[in-house]
Amino acid sequence: MATTKPATKAVKEANVQARLKLLYKDTIAKELQKELSLVNANQVPKLEKVIVNVGLGRAKDDKKLMEVATNTVRKITGQQPVETVARMSIASFKLREGNKVGLKVTLRSDQMYEFIDRLINIVLPRLRDFHGVSAKAFDKQGNYSLGLVDQSAFPELTFEETTTPHGLQIVFVINAQEPAHSRALLEKFGMPFEKEAK
Repeated sequence: MATTKPATKAVKEANVQARLKLLYKDTIAKELQKELSLVNANQVPKLEKVIVNVGLGRAKDDKKLMEVATNTVRKITGQQPVETVARMSIASFKLREGNKVGLKVTLRSDQMYEFIDRLINIVLPRLRDFHGVSAKAFDKQGNYSLGLVDQSAFPELTFEETTTPHGLQIVFVINAQEPAHSRALLEKFGMPFEKEAK
């Protein structure tokens, strides 16, 4: 008797592919190649990974804040964060080599696309007095950094989980020829950049 498990698994895997990932493959990549006048498809800007950081340097000895931040990062990314430690001792900051100074998660593939889909379409619009993200946060390689003051805009978190606020930084690592190409990619994803004053 023939089994249908492999076919069912294939259908299931096809259904769980991230919406933005499919959109990039089917539409965005071709549009960018045309709009940016790129000869080779390999020159099209591509999102490689997203890194979510929480810096806890000032509260490095606060166990409650570390627990809250760990819970936040785990819930919003779906991954267990890695603790980051100080690489050197700095006396003026009362910092010793090996001290826990933060948390980090690196997202790739489907999880990465799902996270930025939720960030752009759900989290950013929920920010108070939001007028768009800064267009000046690109580095020379075209990577983009976005900082949030606290975690309360993420719908995955309950009110109790946001009573101890902490900031977080999101870094979009993009393979692009120049920052303008990176911005074009993020705009295609729906990133709401603030309008420049005329």
